Amino acid sequence: MGKAIIAVDLGGTQIRTARFDHKLNLLQRERTLTSAEEGPEPVIQRLKQYIAKVLPSSLGDVAGIGFSSPGPLNPMTGVIVAPPNLPGWHDVPLADIIRSEFGLPVFIGNDANVAALAEASKGAAQGHRHVVYITVSTGIGAGMICDGRLLLGREGLAAEFGHIPIIVEGDKVSSVELEAAGPAIARRALAALRAGRPSSLSELLAEGNAPLDAKAVAMAARAGDQLATEIFAHAGRIIGLGIVSILHLFNPEAVVLGGGVTKAGDLLFGPIHDAIAQHVLDDSYLKELKIAAAALGDDVALAGAAALVATDGGHLDISELDRLF
Repeated sequence: MGKAIIAVDLGGTQIRTARFDHKLNLLQRERTLTSAEEGPEPVIQRLKQYIAKVLPSSLGDVAGIGFSSPGPLNPMTGVIVAPPNLPGWHDVPLADIIRSEFGLPVFIGNDANVAALAEASKGAAQGHRHVVYITVSTGIGAGMICDGRLLLGREGLAAEFGHIPIIVEGDKVSSVELEAAGPAIARRALAALRAGRPSSLSELLAEGNAPLDAKAVAMAARAGDQLATEIFAHAGRIIGLGIVSILHLFNPEAVVLGGGVTKAGDLLFGPIHDAIAQHVLDDSYLKELKIAAAALGDDVALAGAAALVATDGGHLDISELDRLF
């Protein structure tokens, strides 16, 4: 019988821990608030406490502990560098701290990388060896699997899709994230309203009872609001152009999109598909290319953290996971 795997999702709002069996089936899950404003030490103590809750009685039955964490981080050293949603976390050697506490192998990956492993192992990209996972939320991140292995780069800093430069107007250089993430969608809507564009969103702004965010813009677009529809079309076009660059560089078999903003569905996916079709170099890049919504939902970080352990920190070929199933 194979060993259990412990998975941890370290987020700015929540800490979630879980125990998986050796076939990456979820057995137990626990959660608590991160309370990140208290600083690293109290959060680390909570991490230890909630890891302990999902450990089996014998540590010898555990293959290792995998973390999904916000970046920037160094997956080679297990050091959390300076994530914006974890105040005070500057060069925290989290892997060493957790390894010392439990005496188990510890692997740390950024949340987008481990999500790519999850979707390739048990999600929308299962069975594919060349995979791009893109998350569109408060920011835009990505994880890439090239010929069966997680693309990390020299110091684990590869696959920063959101920071691909995009020339928007004239000499103005922006990025995929600055043009198409959730805050960018809200910012674009607010600027248009202040410029006098008619929209049902002006009522929301006047009432002040609900935030003018990407979710509100998506709701207005579904109701037929012209401005809201245009804003999502812009975001989708930018993401689509970024994906074109990824297609030309890496020629993947599957592109999986997740994150809160992608819940807008065709409002975003339609313009993405259109931009890809219009700007890809040749249709051969699109032959049998799968573009899909993420399949694992809220469990993607935990499943990815477990897959991180099963692939020795992303260094093993994902075909190694086939023997688990």
